[in-house]
Amino acid sequence: MVRNSGKGCAAVLILPDDLRRSRLISDDYRQQQEQLHENPNYGVASEAYAPLVAKACNQYDIRELLDYGCGKGRLAETLMRNRMVDHPMRFQHYDPAVPKWAADPEPCEMVACIDVLEHIEPALLDNVLDDLQRLTQAIGVFTVSTIPAKKTLADGRNAHLIVQSESWWLPKIMERFDLHVFQKVPDGFFVLVMNGA
Repeated sequence: MVRNSGKGCAAVLILPDDLRRSRLISDDYRQQQEQLHENPNYGVASEAYAPLVAKACNQYDIRELLDYGCGKGRLAETLMRNRMVDHPMRFQHYDPAVPKWAADPEPCEMVACIDVLEHIEPALLDNVLDDLQRLTQAIGVFTVSTIPAKKTLADGRNAHLIVQSESWWLPKIMERFDLHVFQKVPDGFFVLVMNGA
């Protein structure tokens, strides 16, 4: 559906949730991801990055955080359990492969996207990066692995569908965000970005 915004000829495209979701993940791949999420050791990488996320939350006085591609929801759980953030926060989860967190998320002050981007279907990566830009009101903390995963999908593909260097990733991220921190880690890198829109 296209609605006229009432301001000249500008229009806003409003997509039904299922169509919007299909622009971010195919049904077949979502089902494969749902199967992988049945493994208790899949979708838990965010725990290791909780100190980094907490540091950004404390430094920038972040009051709301969206965990994009949240898996088991361990980032918020770890931050709260270990009292890593020194002020009250609201947490929001989003993961299209976890039914209880598959609803379209609301934009947040900060978005954490931990160990997600390398799992995105290559043809849909630009859509997902655009979605991250739409949802990130101020700050994003994104991690990307640049090496193959140890796990495979049911169809035999490596779980990391995109295995590329940081020189491939950074221009895509920087098209949408202002880069403030870039740090290499043993299996890839993380960035702290600001939404300059």
